[in-house]
Amino acid sequence: MSDPRFLGPAEAGIECAGDPPTRRRLLKAGFGCVVALDLTLARGAAAAVAAVRVWPAKEYTRVTLELAQPLEHSHFTIENPHRVVVDLQGIAVDASLRELVAKVIPSDPYIQQIRVGQFDPQTMRLVFDLKQRVKPQVFTLAPVAHYRHRLVIDLYPTVPPDPLDLLIAQTEATAVTRGRATEPAQAPGASAEPSGRGGGQVLPRRAPVSRMVTIAIDPGHGGEDPGAIGPRGTLEKDVVLAVAARVQKKLAREPETRVYLTRDGDYFVPLATRVSKARAVKADLFVSIHADAFVMPRAQGSSVYVLSDSGASSVEARWLASKENNADLVGGVNLRTRNRETAQLLMELMTTSQIRDSRKFAASVLSELGDIGRLHKPGVEQAGFAVLKAPDVPSILVETAFISNPEEEMKLRSARYQDALADAIVRGIRAYFRDNPPGPRGRTL
Repeated sequence: MSDPRFLGPAEAGIECAGDPPTRRRLLKAGFGCVVALDLTLARGAAAAVAAVRVWPAKEYTRVTLELAQPLEHSHFTIENPHRVVVDLQGIAVDASLRELVAKVIPSDPYIQQIRVGQFDPQTMRLVFDLKQRVKPQVFTLAPVAHYRHRLVIDLYPTVPPDPLDLLIAQTEATAVTRGRATEPAQAPGASAEPSGRGGGQVLPRRAPVSRMVTIAIDPGHGGEDPGAIGPRGTLEKDVVLAVAARVQKKLAREPETRVYLTRDGDYFVPLATRVSKARAVKADLFVSIHADAFVMPRAQGSSVYVLSDSGASSVEARWLASKENNADLVGGVNLRTRNRETAQLLMELMTTSQIRDSRKFAASVLSELGDIGRLHKPGVEQAGFAVLKAPDVPSILVETAFISNPEEEMKLRSARYQDALADAIVRGIRAYFRDNPPGPRGRTL
């Protein structure tokens, strides 16, 4: 057993979450140490917790405390069993913090349980009992968008999973069940009205290829970053994940094709990480899926963007790129952990050939989107999207529709329209490969 004098009442196993921050007499634990002291706190001086959130995922679990004001904090790890301890100064245990305990789900890969207690008169302690050893990152975020001050606790595995190993295992599992796949079921509450001319069509076969091709599908936003929000409250992050999952299922039925999702659940992935994941799986194509928004609710139609080497193609494109590039601020990135390679990746000047191939790819997808609905503009647009800066992968960003438009928001909520969008993207991918067959690789997957 760890030394309880070092760990405090929460770690000593004493339930502290329900104790009010008032003076209490000294208590003795069964093992003979003092576990509670004078907990008189000036209620007016104690910081308030506005909200608590937990975002579990295979890659990492994020815990966020949203606060009315910034707090001093520290953390350390303990082994046997694995734990992370976070101390917060000038805050008392309240109902919001007790909610944190109930937000842990059994399937969380990293957190077994969370315990909350008052360590001393000025320190509140969080103890994370873990299922495996982790590399914690604890950092603060300044207010941005609709968020106040945030304390972020990211729990990463000590040995991060290799995206290529995961993709190969996933592809092998898909190969075993190929032929038995079914269409995705209609989402609960989704309408089934037809919303485009291409929905439900049988997709033409693409030309044979001489090797395995890998396509990275990138559902935008996620976790702390909801993306744009429609008038009815539809979240961009949910819509684009649903469309991406449909694209993945359709492409996974194709021979000699691997499909990789940069996120497969509701969690945040930094922009640079999305790019590095695509490169790690040696992607032949990269498709980032989004739902547009604009200050004017009448704006409508689908768009496809590629990286610009000479500035944005329109004022709207520049505005959109700026908004999307702010995803790291909203989602929350620990800037201290960005290594030199990642920083260089986002600043690297893209090659002319990458932009040229991206434009060909974008034109194929835009043509197919025009068959199922209205286009916002007739041609491919360009802007400085950080997520498109993979120097060796043709990359496009698809704005499926304007979620800020009430009519298009309803279409995006429709299971049939989501399927039509997925079909159009898949047809665009096929058309691109038909006209631009993938060449041989320098190394075999």
